[in-house]
Order: sequence, then C-alpha cells, then structure tokens
Amino acid sequence: MNIKKYLKTRYIAAVLLILYLLILPRKLFDVPYSTVVTDRNGELLGARIADDGQWRFPQNDSIPEKFKDCLIAFEDRHFYHHFGVNPLAIFRAIKQNISEKRIVSGGSTLTMQLMRLSRGGKRTVGEKLIEMLLATRIECRYSKNEILAMYAAHAPFGGNVVGIDAASWRYFGHSADGLSWSEAATLAVLPNAPSMIHVAKNRPLLLEKRNGLLKYLYQKKKLDEIDYNLAISEELPAEPLPLPDIAPHLVTHFYLKQRGKSVASTIDRNVQMQIEHIVERWNNQFIKSDIRNLAAIVINVQTNEVTAYCGNVKSTAKNSANQVDIIKSPRSTGSILKPFLYYATLEEGLILPNTLLPDIPININGFEPQNFNLQYEGAVPASKVISRSLNVPSVHLLRMFGVPKFYGFLKNAGITTLNRPASNYGLSLILGGAEATLWDLSFCYSEMARSLLGLPENQGKMELLKNEDSSPNFFKSGAVWQVFEAIKEVNRPEEIDWRYVPSMQTVAWKTGTSYGFRDAWAIGVTSRYVVGVWVGNANGEGKPELIGARTAAPVMFDIFNILPASEWFQSPSNQFIEAEVCRQSGHLKGRFCDEVDTVLIVPNGVKTESCPYHTVVNLTENEQYRVYESCISEGQSVVRKNWFVLPPVWEWYYKQHHPEYKTLPTFLKGCGENSNNPMQFIYPQGNTVVHLPKQLDGSEGEITFELAHNNSLATVFWHLNSDYLGTTQDIHKFTFRPSHGKHSLTVVDNEGNTISIAVTVE
Repeated sequence: MNIKKYLKTRYIAAVLLILYLLILPRKLFDVPYSTVVTDRNGELLGARIADDGQWRFPQNDSIPEKFKDCLIAFEDRHFYHHFGVNPLAIFRAIKQNISEKRIVSGGSTLTMQLMRLSRGGKRTVGEKLIEMLLATRIECRYSKNEILAMYAAHAPFGGNVVGIDAASWRYFGHSADGLSWSEAATLAVLPNAPSMIHVAKNRPLLLEKRNGLLKYLYQKKKLDEIDYNLAISEELPAEPLPLPDIAPHLVTHFYLKQRGKSVASTIDRNVQMQIEHIVERWNNQFIKSDIRNLAAIVINVQTNEVTAYCGNVKSTAKNSANQVDIIKSPRSTGSILKPFLYYATLEEGLILPNTLLPDIPININGFEPQNFNLQYEGAVPASKVISRSLNVPSVHLLRMFGVPKFYGFLKNAGITTLNRPASNYGLSLILGGAEATLWDLSFCYSEMARSLLGLPENQGKMELLKNEDSSPNFFKSGAVWQVFEAIKEVNRPEEIDWRYVPSMQTVAWKTGTSYGFRDAWAIGVTSRYVVGVWVGNANGEGKPELIGARTAAPVMFDIFNILPASEWFQSPSNQFIEAEVCRQSGHLKGRFCDEVDTVLIVPNGVKTESCPYHTVVNLTENEQYRVYESCISEGQSVVRKNWFVLPPVWEWYYKQHHPEYKTLPTFLKGCGENSNNPMQFIYPQGNTVVHLPKQLDGSEGEITFELAHNNSLATVFWHLNSDYLGTTQDIHKFTFRPSHGKHSLTVVDNEGNTISIAVTVE
C-alpha cells in the first residue's frame, strides 16, 4: 500500500512538474511593434507607429547600465537575489495594506510586473497568485538580463509610448544609450504609475520621485556629488518630441516590406542629412518654375551600398506629390541609356571609340529624331556623340547594333522595367522610349565602376540596401574605361573649365531629358561614389526648364562636392591591344589612309571595318581635276593622291561644320566620269512609306523631298514616274502632292548623273 501511495505521489508530482513547465507561453508578448530604421552606425533615421497605435520599438537584447541601475533601485532592489518572488516584499505589502485598509503596495518584483504586462489581466488577488507562479517559471527560462530587457521593452511610459527605446526618443530626442542620470531616473519612475504621473501631468510629483531616486543612488555611491548635482538640476522634458524624419521614403519602404522590425540600413546619417539639405535648397529654387519633385541617391562604389536615399523632397505644398518615391518609380529615360549603347557596340567590336557615325536626317516610318540643337553635322566621332548626347547618330548606331540585341543587353545589365517586347520600343529605345528607375540606372553605373576596380558584380537588394550576391562582372573593364573617358569630357554646368581647377575631381557623368521636358536626369561616377539625380514633377507634367544639364546636373555636382574626393580610375591592364587607326575616320587603318594614330582598343575592335572613306585618285598636275591616266596628253604627268571622301549626304552637312574638308575635284572634261554618284537622297530614303499630312481644312497636304549634291553649282532635274516636275539649284528641295500608291522618284543632274528611289504614298 505504501508503494502505491509512493508511486501515486511520484505520478502526481510528475504531472504537476509537467504542468509547471508548460504553463508559460513560448512567446510572452504577441503585440505589434513599430518599424524602426537606423543608419549604418545604429543612428535612428525614422520609425512608423505600430499597428495598435503605440510607439513600441522592437526589443533590444540589452538596456543601458544607467537605466538598469535606476530601474532596479526604484522597482526591485533585491532583483538579483530572488527567484521571481520576494517573500519579504509580499509580507510587507500585506501588512501595509491591512494597516492602511487599502492597497498601498503590491509587493511585485520586476519579474512579476513583466508577467502582468504580458498577461494584461486585472489586478486581483487571484491574478497576483498566477503572476507569482509564472514569475518563478520565467526565472527558469530567462536570465536576469533578459528579463530586464523584456520589461524595459514593454513597460508603459505614458500616453502611447511603450518601451525604453521609444521613450528615450519621444521624451529626450536621442537613443537610450545616451541617457544621462537624470533622464534615466525620469524614465525609471514613469512606468510605476504612467496614467497618474507624466511629463504633462503631476509634474511636481514626477520631479519629486526622480530626485528621490537620484538621492538614493548618490547615497549608494552609484554617482558622485558632481553627477548628482548636475542630475537634479536638469529640467523635466516639456512634452513628447517628434521622432527623427530622415530618409522618410526609405523608412516607408521598410515599413511596407518589413513591418514591425528594426532594420539596420547602409545609410550614412550625416551624409543623408547634408544631401537632404541640398535637395531642399534646390527644390526651393525649382519650385519657382513649378518643378515640384526631386530625388537623389548615392552609392558607395567600393562596397556597392547605398549611402544616401532621398526618394523625394520634403514638402507640405498642396499637390506636391512628395509622398511618391521617385527612386523606385519608372520614368522616361531620355538620353541616359546612351553610354550603355556605346559600351555594347565597343565591346562587340562594331565601332572604335572615334568611328565616324552619320549625323544626317533620318525618317523611318514616321520616326524622325532630331538633335537637341536641331542641326546636323554630317558625321561625328562616336565618343563625341556620347559626350555631346547627339540623338540622330545614336539612333543610327542603335540601328546598326539592333534593337532586340540592345534590349537584351539592358535587361541583363539590370534594367528591370522593360516589360514590353523589343519591337514595341523600336529605335526610340535610345531616346527615352523606355522607362527605368533611378535605382536600376545608378546601380548599373556602379557596376561599371566596380569592373574598373576589379570588384565582383552585385545585384542591388532593396531589402537591406546592401548588395550581397557576388558573381562575375557583367561589364568588361576595357570598354567601360573607354565609355568613362568619353563621358568625363561632358561640359559641366559651371562657367569655369574644371580641367584647370586642381581641387575639382574628375567625374564621368551623363544627363538625360525625356520627351516633352518631363524628366531630367544626371548620373555621375567616380572611383568612390555614384550619384544619381532626377528632377521633375511626379505627375508627369512637363516644364520647359526641365533639362538634365540645367537642373539635375547642378544638384549632382553639389552632392559630389560634399562627398570625399577620389582619384580617377587606373587604366585597366591586359584589356587592350594596339592598333593603327585612321585619324580622320576613326576606323582601322585602310590602304589609303595618310594620317594614322596608334591607339589602344578592346580586342574585339580588330573586327571593325577598315577605313572605307579614303580612296586614291588621279589628278592633273595642278590638282584641279580628276583624270584617267590613259587620257593624259604626252608630256603631262598625273598626280596620285589619297583623298578623304564621305557619302554625299554626310558630306553636304559635314563640310558646313568642317571648312578643312575638301570635296573631290570634278573630272577633266572628256577624261573620265564620276564613278561615285555625287547625289544622295536625304528624304525620303529608298522603299519608304510616306504619309500625307492633313491641312487645317481637311485637305491633303504636300511632301517636301530633299537631296544632297556634292557640287554646289549643279542643276538637278526632278521626275516622278515619267513626269517632269521641275528644277532645283543650290538647295535641292522639291515640294509637291503625289497621288496615293507606289511611285518612282528620279533626279538627274546637269552632268548626267541619275539616282532613283521607290516611294509609297498613303
């Protein structure tokens, strides 16, 4: 029988032990937390309130020593010596309550108070007994410091402020790590009766309790006399303070993506604040022109981390749309993609850095791009096309490279907003027909810079604003070097020439302006930083002043001026080969090139075409006429000479900007004929579909056809099908109204040269 009782007792004890172990919930607090975002050094950038309307920061693993000393001294002086319940305190509380015939003291330890905060129950005797039991269980699971940290994170500090971290910012405007003795003591006494004593309620009693606690600490030699006198002389906070509002769009991003968490970003708080000041100053200037939005991002090239993130200006103006995070918003690219096309064509071996590209009128099914200055130069070296951001040669280059191929290149480079087929963009892809984000573009430029530094590629992770996935670099350093060498020569907004000012660092940079003056871009890169800037109106409203070089570029350089300067990139080794290049055409040396430079090119550059623009010609002794050697009279000699000859349309525009260009002499009469046609159509080109414009009265309009002739004195005769239309001299333009359908347009000059094209009129 005794054995049965023993076993029964053991069984009951085991059941009670199991119940004791299971009574404590695994998660003490199931409450929503504020979203807290800090910079790289733990400095608070901003926060968003918890879903229940409380300022409750996520729990830290530890609490400041000063607050710990104050809290234990005020709430539970034997905290480190009991096991969750202090029997002496309980008996003392019972005695006081009986003596006063009311509840004077609860005798609760900090562990018991933690349990009460967790359960949120009513303050009854039964609840007190449960708290006591659970307090002993808490002591089994957690260390003393963990218990203190949980209490400090969930204790009420008055109003909707919960936890030491939120309270420190709301009442004193800084983190809990920087609490003074006076501030720590103030916060230590607040949770005792937060509804009765507050910074805005019963302030004399709050001051009395704070100073009483400080006196006790002084007596216990926790602080010396000087610290004590300084502490009691400090004033109480007047009212809750607003939390920091730095990088608000970034904070909002993390609130939406990682709600209720504490996020350590890569932002540098000091740099961020300086850049926000620059953005605000420029916005005050732009607002005069009704330009209301501005965004800027700074990336540390060497770590590929975001140093500053200004998604938009801070503005209280009506209709400012400042809540829109422009950095993540797709916007029309303008010319900002041109360096990528230059890179792709260099790397593939389609062009060399100074290959001449056509700068002549082009019309492809109604798409008729124009340069910003509305002029044509005939032919321009590729590097100058990029540095001067010429539209027409860029379209010609994209046509050579291929839209689908460039479309794929951009997607592989990291442009994530190309959500339509390549054919839908067409040749406008290089002039702003596509949209991109400031985030994607800036990181693409950062990856280019990292290739020159020999650093691995990293894909941007918005979650942490840090890039962690390393892989071989998409960009090759040789072609990147040639791109940066071209765009570092772009004329800056300053009136002075930066090349002659030693204090001004070298920056490779590019601007962009979208169609309709809706978006102004500027992105610059050094060996340490990438700075990206966008200026415009979030609603897409265009303004004549919205030009990248005039708005976004000055902001970008102001940002570079507050960043540490850096040396320019070193030329990459083992990435180039030497080649002889024609000085005039930029092509590989041809048979008849006289002026040749030895330059460094990327290895694929050897696949480019040899100079097609130099030819050898026979001239009379005075070099006035071309001749065939066979028709020279006896006793006369022929001068053989290499000549630089551009196609007729190129030549017509080129010689207007290059007075040194010499056109080919005509043939001596009776001694040869032109082997190259001196004429070329400017508009239309062969097999073109032409659409007749409508007049205001609804009738069909007329079309102007244009021709280039390398002889300014030539007379040109125009024919449509078999019908004679008329004659032109000097400027060869002819306007008429053809009927619908297919036609053959033929022109003949006074030397008998003929050229024809097929045209379809709709």
